[in-house]
Amino acid sequence: MEIIPVWKQVTPELKAELVAMWQRGQAMPDPASAATRADQAVCVARGTNGALCGVGTAVLRVLPRLRQPMYYYRQFFTPEVRGQNQTRPFFESAKGVLQAYNASLAAPESLGILLELENAQLAARYNMAQSAATTFIGYSPRGLQLRVSYFEGALLLPPTVIQRRAASPGGRQAVRG
Repeated sequence: MEIIPVWKQVTPELKAELVAMWQRGQAMPDPASAATRADQAVCVARGTNGALCGVGTAVLRVLPRLRQPMYYYRQFFTPEVRGQNQTRPFFESAKGVLQAYNASLAAPESLGILLELENAQLAARYNMAQSAATTFIGYSPRGLQLRVSYFEGALLLPPTVIQRRAASPGGRQAVRG
């Protein structure tokens, strides 16, 4: 498997390939959503036959509790390459691309990567609060593990102002995020 950085360089041809790959894998059946996600590609993986077999995507987000910008990262592999221990090396490549991009900016836009572990097998495997690659920070509203991987030397940015919603029926303030 060859890992190719594509951050901020997604061509119309690559976008079409990504949409087709997600649709074949039933990962993103809506072509419009898939096209939007394709623009967020960080790295792609190609098999020995040259066909796409994986992608990592990222979009800048701020979790209300952290109040710091992080790249919300997703990773997808086609069934043919799943279970071949490619998850971590691919993630590390994508992190390197994002870290280098962030370091090239006049002012950093992110402290690192935010992961929401949707795969139950991965969540069971990564059950340490602190691993070599990530740190557990809690659970998402969907009940999934949230983990962060900070960029080397990342410094806190001024806290992002979070807009609060009107009070909920129970009297508590609900936070947008």
